[in-house]
Amino acid sequence: MIFVLGFISQMLFFTRTLIQWVQSERAQKVLSPAIYWVLSIVASYLFCIYGWFRNDFSILLGQFITYYIYIWNLNANGVWIKIPLLIKAILITTPICAIAFVLKNGDYFVDHFLSHPSIPLWLLLFGSLGQVIFTLRFVYQWVYSIRRNESVLPLGFWQISVLGSGIIFSYGLFRGDPILILGQSVGFIVYTRNIILYKKELINTYSNEALS
Repeated sequence: MIFVLGFISQMLFFTRTLIQWVQSERAQKVLSPAIYWVLSIVASYLFCIYGWFRNDFSILLGQFITYYIYIWNLNANGVWIKIPLLIKAILITTPICAIAFVLKNGDYFVDHFLSHPSIPLWLLLFGSLGQVIFTLRFVYQWVYSIRRNESVLPLGFWQISVLGSGIIFSYGLFRGDPILILGQSVGFIVYTRNIILYKKELINTYSNEALS
């Protein structure tokens, strides 16, 4: 059942990426559709639960970094205001409750998440590094979007995605985690394609400026 939950969350992550990719291909430029952020918050919520039951600190760390950035992008796209108040309350308070639990039960957290016998320390650090790099793309996206006053998925977002995805894929191989392997192997293709689209868009822009 835990793997089913992880598979569902990865399918939602994949679906958001697929939709963004298809819409960008049609427009021949990289887009940041609202549905991308809707699926992101739902998938992240489920993936946090998966990471908790898997006693995987690197997964929890990655999702906690980006969780509220997803909410910011939902607000920037005008979606957050349409969500019922109860669901908003659940989405906002769940990570806070999890952090409160960790602070209150530090020994439990260390024993189950930081000292797990099936995950060597070097592998935990390696996986955490990949998650941090992978999730920093959303920090970059957030700062970039704030400066432009709109929700944008810039070129740097996809470049960081490729690097972080490669590390997480390797971590998934070491851990024998089919959920991480499947999610990152599919995503890597889309991240690379978005970089190509961005470069095409830049070339077209420079060409039009030269002609004018």
